[in-house]
Amino acid sequence: MAKVWFVGAGPGDPELITLKAQKLIAQADAILYAGSLVSVAATQWAKPGCAIADSKGMTLEDITDWLIRQAINDATVIRLQTGDPGLYGALIEMIQPLDKAGIDIGVVPGVTSAMASAAAAVETLTLPEVTQTVIFSRVEGRTPMPEGESLTELGEHHCTLCLYLSITLLKKIREDLLAAGWQDASPIVVVHKASWPDEQQIIHGTLANIKDLCKQAGVNSQAMIIASPALGARQWDEIKKSKLYDAKFSHRFRKATKTQE
Repeated sequence: MAKVWFVGAGPGDPELITLKAQKLIAQADAILYAGSLVSVAATQWAKPGCAIADSKGMTLEDITDWLIRQAINDATVIRLQTGDPGLYGALIEMIQPLDKAGIDIGVVPGVTSAMASAAAAVETLTLPEVTQTVIFSRVEGRTPMPEGESLTELGEHHCTLCLYLSITLLKKIREDLLAAGWQDASPIVVVHKASWPDEQQIIHGTLANIKDLCKQAGVNSQAMIIASPALGARQWDEIKKSKLYDAKFSHRFRKATKTQE
């Protein structure tokens, strides 16, 4: 039976693709990969004779037509997308025509660039008593933001912000976060092509200077912006530690150690 799989290729490094994704790629009869964002190396496990195409020059209609044509002959077809298909992946837009055509679909999650960027920079997105919330968002550009989701409104939470698709809007990011009560000295990390072998760049800065630093580095696309009160915690003299590993804290796998008064 024909089936189209929407598969997350991860952030760039082929070794960060999931085992399930790798197995499906090896079984696929046809693969359409997003060549503007996904390395062709992600198709390296494809079998001989597998039809492989790059969608970077295609419209949405071109993509769905290609998937439907390939699936007609009971084929296993993969739409290979950057990161995770459900995050800025136009997933539902592509699935609806397949549903109308009566084609079965499946989705395989992938590592998103926010996680890969934090790992590359050796940063944590959450820290006890500093921030326990992470917001994945983007800055308004050609695509308007829903009511209540402007960066100024989100920034008022003063938690970790992972901003996708916004590297050309660093001036606006500064303006909006200052309006939300952040300081110019607030730390910012920008990671360009997180995990891509030989192409990754990590830029540490502040809200005041990150735009200039990115310009100097030539970073103007495929970048994750992380703003967080937890950035730089590796260098702090003191941090609040997790209760999970505290000897005085009980949980179902360990009893607390009693201390002498």
